[in-house]
Amino acid sequence: MAVAFLIVSLIAGIISIGMAMYFRMLVLKEDPGNEKMVTVAGYIEDGAKSYIKVQYKVLSIFVGALFFVILFIPSPLEPSERFAVWFNWEQALAYAIGSAGSMVAGYLGLYVGVKANTRAAQACTISTKAGFDVAFFGGAVMGLAVVGVALIGVSILYWIFGTPLIILGFSFGASSIALFMKCGGGIFTKTADVGADLVGKSEYNLPEDDPRNPATIADNVGDNVGDIAGMGSDLFDSYVASIVAAMMLAASIALITNIDITLDPILRATLVVTPVVLCGVGLIASLIGIFIIKYRKAENPGKALNNGTYYATLIFASIAALFTWILTLDLNEEGALLLWRVYFAVLIGLASGIVMGFTSDYFTREDKKPTKNIANAAKEGHAVVILSGFAYGLLSVVPPTVGIIVAMAVSYLLAGVFGVAMAAVGMLAIVGTIVSNDAFGPIVDNARAIAEQGELGDDVIRTADHLDSAGNTAKAITKGFAIGAANLTVFALLFSFAEESGINDLPDGINLLNIGVLIGAFIGVVVPALFSALLVLAVQRNAAKMVDEIRRQFEENPKILTGEEPADFKKTIDIATKGSLRELIIPSIISITVPIGVGILFGVASLAAFLAGAILSGFVFAVFMSNSGGAWDNAKKWIEDGNLGGKGTEVHKAAITGDTVGDPFKDTAGPSINTLLVVMSLTASMFMGLILLFNGGLGLITF
Repeated sequence: MAVAFLIVSLIAGIISIGMAMYFRMLVLKEDPGNEKMVTVAGYIEDGAKSYIKVQYKVLSIFVGALFFVILFIPSPLEPSERFAVWFNWEQALAYAIGSAGSMVAGYLGLYVGVKANTRAAQACTISTKAGFDVAFFGGAVMGLAVVGVALIGVSILYWIFGTPLIILGFSFGASSIALFMKCGGGIFTKTADVGADLVGKSEYNLPEDDPRNPATIADNVGDNVGDIAGMGSDLFDSYVASIVAAMMLAASIALITNIDITLDPILRATLVVTPVVLCGVGLIASLIGIFIIKYRKAENPGKALNNGTYYATLIFASIAALFTWILTLDLNEEGALLLWRVYFAVLIGLASGIVMGFTSDYFTREDKKPTKNIANAAKEGHAVVILSGFAYGLLSVVPPTVGIIVAMAVSYLLAGVFGVAMAAVGMLAIVGTIVSNDAFGPIVDNARAIAEQGELGDDVIRTADHLDSAGNTAKAITKGFAIGAANLTVFALLFSFAEESGINDLPDGINLLNIGVLIGAFIGVVVPALFSALLVLAVQRNAAKMVDEIRRQFEENPKILTGEEPADFKKTIDIATKGSLRELIIPSIISITVPIGVGILFGVASLAAFLAGAILSGFVFAVFMSNSGGAWDNAKKWIEDGNLGGKGTEVHKAAITGDTVGDPFKDTAGPSINTLLVVMSLTASMFMGLILLFNGGLGLITF
């Protein structure tokens, strides 16, 4: 009966894709606006498609090469459980499907995003609610595509192969693509954004999104490839990984809880499919929440987005309770009690995600104390605003840390390490709503730019600004969700890796007093710092080229500044595209080769310590950079709204410096660490068979 419940998730996934297509149709039916708006939107669409085309060509080569590597690594399955003895073709096939699924979901969301922006701008001429509806349904396409592809892929692969070890390949494919999409998109968008700010705003005092600025279109393209396709791939990756981690734990260990209960075959089968079933339920809740947002008349867009999250949460809790009860019908009293404990662990994870999201909101929103204090610090100069934002970014690490600790402790007490894994599933159960809210942000950001460049007037621009403000808040909340979910997920993957690799059977287990284990932990702590440095330096190098190009255009063609001739947008887009793809090479190599190298050299215990060190330091870096960057950005916007003297003052210029520093923090390095952690954790599990060949998993160097 338990496996039959996979049909719930499969049907939910199919409905999700169908609804994404329906929302796509609704968006495309809307009026795209006047000729200038259509022209600007066309530039953005062409730039986004050009970037994604080049990126997907590179990714196809990468996926093809890694497919053959996976094909020849030792299979995790016993020969009796496999369709073929000589090759690991099952995981290789699943890897290719996961990669393709992630690319399809990203492209679909991107396609609708670049169509929705001008339509949302035109809808703002009618009302705030009309603009909100167009942008939200455009974002919902991405949210539903991500969840639909994930659930269909996981359900079908488990139905065919009957083991989570094959779905591990699917998750690894999703993660490797997400790394490219998130990092590449982040480098692209911040290359353009930093260049536009340093020259257009600071040197020439051009307004935000001024069409005379050559980097404006590249910046708008970056919003789509970074915040829509990139963040969508990031959450797709974490979503699938959380499901796989929970399934693998349920399938691999005899005693999965701190409760003395032995798993009989029926209970084990039920626990293995429970993550997939509950994610299907979460998708249903997200769909209902989307329609509630549509039909409730909320003129405050930020409140509407937040209410959608609340509605989806309550609906999920109710429907999940019903399905949990149904799943217990085949179980004895002891098994039923365990399943109810798992249900409450899921709710703890979901509640923790909401708390983390709104903690990020508090530390980044322009009407809250931290952001206002950073803005006031700008009165003291550039250095002080940097110090203030840095300090508040560090402070913002504390509340989510407490949230993660509470979620882990309570979920473990409820259902052991499996409970921790299910808390991660709970945190991402309503990911359809979360991604929809996130994609709303870049759509309204683009809409605001198109409204200005389409000369729709101050009233319409203010309406678009109102939506843009809500979008910034939504993006901050999404990043909180993403960081928390990624960390709970990689902890679950760590538990799974320890069980599968036999670390618990080693004489010392993971002993931090062992030099090899300590070395692994030390390397793990350093990798997120190295990764962040590489991405920030990538933005710096590419932004310098962008600055030179913008200055060249202004100096060689003064008619650009007078508005008599258009800027050369294609050149700036080309700089951002080539630079972002070139800079991806080293971070991508690090994410896959370093875990394998640690495992081969020092053994599986050292590799587990490496993952633990990376998770802990990565969490700090991700939260700190995401929140400090968001706070600097909103401090600048608060000043631009007329506070502390407004635009053009020395205070404003200091705030622009903070925003420029924060751009690669919040949109490149910070969010990309989530993907790094998941990729490294999945790499450890995927290549475990290879690592175990070296001295039985003890490594080439033993202490």
